[in-house]
Parts: sequence; C-alpha cells; structure tokens
Amino acid sequence: MTLEDVNVSGKTVLVRVDYNVPFAPNSTDISDDSRIVASLDTVRYLIERDCRIVLCSHVGRPKGRVVDELRVRPIASRLSELLGRHVAVAPDCIGPEVASVVSGMSPGGVVLLENLRFHSEEEANDAAFAQDLASIADLFVNDAFGAAHRAHGSIEGITHFLPSVSGFLMARELEMLGRVLDDPGRPLIAVLGGAKASDKMAALRNLVSKADTLIVGGGMAATFLLAEGLEVGDSLVEEDKIPMAREIVETARRAGVDLLLPSDVVIADAFSDDANNKVVMLDAIPAGWRIMDIGPRTTNAFAAALQAAGTVVWNGPMGVSEWESFSKGTARMTETLANLADATTVIGGGSTAEAVVTFGFADAMTHVSTGGGASLEFLEGKTLPGVAALMPATDQ
Repeated sequence: MTLEDVNVSGKTVLVRVDYNVPFAPNSTDISDDSRIVASLDTVRYLIERDCRIVLCSHVGRPKGRVVDELRVRPIASRLSELLGRHVAVAPDCIGPEVASVVSGMSPGGVVLLENLRFHSEEEANDAAFAQDLASIADLFVNDAFGAAHRAHGSIEGITHFLPSVSGFLMARELEMLGRVLDDPGRPLIAVLGGAKASDKMAALRNLVSKADTLIVGGGMAATFLLAEGLEVGDSLVEEDKIPMAREIVETARRAGVDLLLPSDVVIADAFSDDANNKVVMLDAIPAGWRIMDIGPRTTNAFAAALQAAGTVVWNGPMGVSEWESFSKGTARMTETLANLADATTVIGGGSTAEAVVTFGFADAMTHVSTGGGASLEFLEGKTLPGVAALMPATDQ
C-alpha cells in the first residue's frame, strides 16, 4: 500500500527517509542533496494534508554512539531551504523529549529526528527501540528505498507497531526496478560493472535468464576474462568466482543471450590516478599492469549494442571513474544512455548514480535509483525486508 491508499489527513506520520547524504571532506557541507530532493513529493503531500510530519534517517556509521560530525542539523537546514519552511531538529530519535517535541507540533509542521544509528538498537532491530520510535505516530511511511534491504528497527521492526505504507519514492523505485525484471520493453540490456565480481554475480545469475544482452565491464570483467583463458596481469581477480563466471557465460550461450566482454582495456602500472597508463588488446596485458577502464574499441562496441535497447538497466561503472584518466568508458556509457531516444534507462544507485550525476546526464535517464545495495539486491531477485514488511495492496 502507498500513501494514497490511506487517509492521512491530520495524522502524525513518521516517515523513514534516506538522508544518508555525502558531506564535503572535513566539513558538514552536503555535497549531493539528491536523496533529500527525492523525498520532497512525499513530504509535501503530507504537508498539504495538515499532517504532523516526523522524519527519521540514519547518517553514516556511528556504530551506536553520538558522533557530532554525523548529526542531522545540516540536513534539516537544507530541507528547510527546499521546502521553504522551517524544519525543526529533535534532540534524539526516541524518549520523552522527542515525544514532547512531537506533541507540540502544529498541523503541517516538520521535524527531523536525530541520527537513528546513534542507538545501537536501530541496527539490532531491537523491538523495544522500534516500539518507542512508533509511539509518537499514527502511521508509518517507508520512503527509504536505499535502506530497504536492512532489517533494522526503523525499517522492519517499526511495522509491528504501526500501520505501514510506502511513500512515493519507494513506490517509484519498486515500479521501475520491478518493470525491469517482470515486464521490460525489449530488448532488455543489462550492464554490470564495478570493481568486484562477487558484488554482481548474484544479479548476473538472475538477469541472464531475463535479459537479451548482458554487458560486463569494470574491474569485475577481469574475473570473466580469466575464466575465458586470458591473462589479466595484476588485475583484481576473485579466484573463487571463476567457476560461477564460467557458469554464467555458458548459461548465456545456451539461452541465446549475447554476453559482451571487453576486447581492449586501459591498463595502468599502479592503482593510482597518476599511474602510467595505456590502451592494449586483451592478449597484451603485461605482468605488473592492471585493468582500470574499458578501451575505445570496447566502448564503441558497447555503445553500438545499446542502440537497439528497449530497456537498459545499469549497475556499476566501467572503470575507476572517479579518476579522470580512467573515466572515459563510464562517461561514454552515460552519454550513450542519455541519447537513447526510445529506451527506458534505469540506473542502479551508489557509484553508478554518482557517475551519471557527475557527468551531467542524470536528468536524461528514466530513473536513477537512490539505493545502491538495495537496487542490487532487488535485481538479484531477493525480497527486501523493508518492502515485505509493508501492508499489502488490496484488490479493488
């Protein structure tokens, strides 16, 4: 069920948001507010219906202790600017002081609770903590897709104590990612990258039976190339994943799924942004060098394959894209997807979302997920605890 399935007018609504935003180094200046912006539709909907809106989120990994650098006040300040109204900050996320703040709220008021993870009970999914959190509200709304794969107190535990529905961001994430798996426009092309094969193997194993084409790039491609009998120098390879890589390659061949791997790569003599680097074909990677990006031939081949797509889902950059010398493959991928006129383009969260924002193409994508780990687990076919705990939609 979503917000629109229940009567929220005048109620006190606790909304789990994902405000785990990045800060500029050594500061509390928010460097990317996209997660805050993504929550605005839900917050404004509740404001318009005279709700008392209590927002809660984790920030960073304080591990159950108070860390001043991870307080929510800078987030509340930015949210105040975006909403055009004051967002108060509670002194904690549970306890009598919080209850007092909430009871004194006016209709349409917004308060942000202090960092949930200042309490170890949050990640432990402690029932008493969840009940205390729930005690201040009439309804729970989960709009934190980026944390939906965690069975934490504010995600799963709280649903045992309050009627629980999804917010608009959560509903959008489930709709777009669900369509990729269940009803994509064809051909469906899945692009997987990133550093480690182990992070993406389960998603590949699920997608190989659903996609028409699989494209594998990034550091994880080295494991597949080694599985194909190629030398990859000092590239990161997970030896224990080679049998699974071979299995995926064979499954793709049997199913008639095109599996595209790099044909040339950018290599470097050290893992450094200023390392010596060069473009080589796959049979010419010398010892002591490592794959850092896909090469220009590969980039052109991947871009050409994408032109036929009806749907593209992409999770994981094509190289070490935060370093300019090794960002060309990822940059070209984002530009290619942005220029696909008729395709649905769904971008996994985390580093892939950061890449499309960095290269200036986020607005050209159909959907950029706010959840890195959550979107990946969804693509693996896993049930997300934060979704499973919400009240099911009823047939009309």
